[in-house]
Amino acid sequence: RRQPTATMMPNLFPPSLAAVLLLAIASIPSALSSTATSTPTSSSASSPFHYDPTSQYPTPSLFRSGVLPFLTQKWNHAQSVALLEQAVEDHNAEYVATSSPLDAICYRRCIVLPLDERFDPPMGVFSHGHVDTGDKMSLNRNFWDAIAKSSAEVPWLFEVSRVNGVTSPRVILPTNEHHHPSSANLSRAVGGALDFRSPNNYAFLPRWMFSALGLRPRDVVDIRLVTKTPPGSAVRLRPHSSAFVNIGNHQAVLETELKHYSALTLGSTIPFDYRGERYYFDVVDLRSSPRGERVPMAKVQDCDIAAEFVRARDQMKPKKKK
Repeated sequence: RRQPTATMMPNLFPPSLAAVLLLAIASIPSALSSTATSTPTSSSASSPFHYDPTSQYPTPSLFRSGVLPFLTQKWNHAQSVALLEQAVEDHNAEYVATSSPLDAICYRRCIVLPLDERFDPPMGVFSHGHVDTGDKMSLNRNFWDAIAKSSAEVPWLFEVSRVNGVTSPRVILPTNEHHHPSSANLSRAVGGALDFRSPNNYAFLPRWMFSALGLRPRDVVDIRLVTKTPPGSAVRLRPHSSAFVNIGNHQAVLETELKHYSALTLGSTIPFDYRGERYYFDVVDLRSSPRGERVPMAKVQDCDIAAEFVRARDQMKPKKKK
């Protein structure tokens, strides 16, 4: 039986295409160096924890822009992500090496991305359909180990905080966005756990938390297991739309939807869904139990908390400018 020879093999990779690809790859370093010399370095780019979103968007078309711009953009994106991941990994490794065994697993510096429908639990699970209308996050496995070793009580709460000099500058939201005006100064938020299957050094947060903390995808934050959040006794919510208050059983709807939040953060804006409509509420007042003190964060799960509404935002008169 004849053995296949080089002349009998199909020409799957033409030499001309291979030569073009080799030339394009060889020219990438020079293209990158020319870009670096022509573009001034910003203060945010000087931090290893700052991700440059322009390295990913817009992605050039291979057929419209050519091979070199396409490969250069892909190279820039992969390099930016790799450097960011390495900086976060180095920080966490140093923290683990210099901390006690329990502290080492109760804290991580994480790159954050927004949750989407791929994280939605299967039907029958309590959080099904509430990925965006709850406070649950997808976290690293080490936080599950921290819960087990610290004997933390339910609800398991985690504080997400911006880090000065590490987290990139706040995203300035337009005035018509659904967010609390005071969230411009919010640096911490608290929430529960959806699961513990996110990759190392990554965490996935609900979108309202991104807005509350002024984050963008691939920002870097600190996440820590917290056990001293006080139980809540009362909360006052401001609906963005008076249409929710006009629902006949709106108080029952509130109590039902609030069960998907393990805790609340003063100054944040949380969403509820009801009959296909999404409603937004500003957390304008939050009181702890049993003394009724005003607190920045409070547990609402497994708490006897009184919830009431204040005047809807669309019914408030605009303040006159002096």
